[in-house]
Formats: sequence, C-alpha cells, structure tokens
Amino acid sequence: MSLPYIQANTDGRLHPAHEPALAPLNRGFLYGDAIYEVWRTYHRVLFAWEEHWSRLERSAAALHLSLPWSRDRILEEVLRTTAAFRGATGFTGELYVRLQVSRGGGPIGLDPALADESQFVLLVQPCPVNSPAVQERGLRLALAHTLRRNPVECLSPAWKTGNYLNNILGLREARARGADEVVMLNQRGEITEASTSNIGFVIQGTVVTPRLDAGILEGITRGIVLGRLAGSLGLSVAEQSLTPGDLAGSEECFLLSTTKGVTPVAEIDEWRFRVGAGTVTARLGAALEREAEEVSRRRPELRT
Repeated sequence: MSLPYIQANTDGRLHPAHEPALAPLNRGFLYGDAIYEVWRTYHRVLFAWEEHWSRLERSAAALHLSLPWSRDRILEEVLRTTAAFRGATGFTGELYVRLQVSRGGGPIGLDPALADESQFVLLVQPCPVNSPAVQERGLRLALAHTLRRNPVECLSPAWKTGNYLNNILGLREARARGADEVVMLNQRGEITEASTSNIGFVIQGTVVTPRLDAGILEGITRGIVLGRLAGSLGLSVAEQSLTPGDLAGSEECFLLSTTKGVTPVAEIDEWRFRVGAGTVTARLGAALEREAEEVSRRRPELRT
C-alpha cells in the first residue's frame, strides 16, 4: 500500500519518513522512553507555539530527560521541515507538526544512566481535520469497561510521553463496540478524557471539564477554551469531578484537541447530546477559529 508522503527531520537531517533514521537501540523505540508535542497551523502559522514548548519542558523535567536544544533552535528546525514538506508535495494547506524527543540510545537496559544523548525527530504532514459531517452530526463515544486511565501516582497522564498503550487499548475497545472514540475512567470511576483529547460538557449552561487531578493531560486547547474563550462568550466554566452518572444531566459534550479544535459529541453509549448550530459547542469552536486567525496575523515569524 502506498503511504502519503510525510517529511521527517532526525537530529537536523531531512529525509522522507519512510526511510530508516533511528538506531534499534534508541530508548524511545525500546522502552517508550520519550516525550512529544504536536502543533498545528492555522492560516499556515504555527498555533500556540510557546504553550506547547513549555509543556514539553515540563514533560522533560518530569522524566529527568535532557533538552539540549533551545526553543529557537527547534523552531528553526520546524520551519526547515515544514518548508521541505511543502517543497516535496506542493501542499499549501494546514500542517501537523510532531516533535518527539527520546533519551537517546546506549546499551540494552532500563537504567537511564545507560543513555548517551537526547535525540529529536520531527514529522510533518497535512493536519487531520474534522469532516463537515462530523461537525454536523457529532462523534459517537463509548465508555471503556475493561481498562482504566493510568493513575497519576504511576504514570501520570499529565506527562506527554511516548508510552501510549493505555490509550491505544482503550480506543481499540471503543472501536470494537462501533464507537469513534473512547471515554476512559480513572480508578475512582471518574471521567478523565478520550484517547487523544480532553473532554468537556455543558451542564445547565456551564462549561464543565474534569479536574486535572482526575488524571488527564493539561491540554493546550482546553486551557485556551477555559481560560479565555468561554469567558469572552459570557459563559461560566467549572472544573469538577464527573462520573457516568453526570452524563444524563449534560446538555452537550465535546472533545478538545490541538489538531481538531472543539469537536461535537452526539452520544456516549446510551446518553445523547445536542449538536449543531447555536450550541455552546459550536460557539466555542467558532471562537477558537477567531482566536487562531488573530494569532496568525500577529505572529508572522511562525509562518510555515
């Protein structure tokens, strides 16, 4: 099967992503000993560049992983890689940019002291976006029954690491039941998030999301929506513990992610939610688009 072209940059070397680049002893490959961030462009400009970089630094600190490159150096590499992708493909639309940093290579063994030096890989491809049909009808979600979200005390979901088995297996369960996405609970039976997205609800007119200490990623889009956009629309916000018992009282549900913004959810198992024009979800999505357009005008140095 022919794969779409993806541009890679391994430690400064540009190459097609299908070409080998990392040694088999790379710890990201062997143990998931890695962190990553994903950016997308709006109007060809990288969105929330600093916010994602700051989270990458927090993930690195949590894993005691060295980041030997400055933010400006990585930005140069990102712009080189996006330019190479556009040159190779002629693609002029919005881009997805993934940066993964591993602890490096070295002898086989778990001890982090065996690692030699950190390595980075950049991947660039077209940004996946919701189809008009998804925006109109919403997604179908399913609660995971066999798996719970990683406990904060074990492998905190707040760390954006290269270990995604928990998410993968949760998504597999939901897909096997005919859903588009999964909703995972923590050990206390509280709602946490989807496989690659935060989740939010509208309850009696208030925008509500699970608390960070439920065991979720501190999403960049989540922070923008809760911190700025909801208030600009005159909406109240709340972070609270939520359980499946709260679904019956929720008027709307949506997912929040870097690549797909605010995505409406039509149902979670037997619970149904309002979708479409005039909903709070639609208003938040439109506000995010306006925010991104404003950022694109103010940050020409981030143009790809």
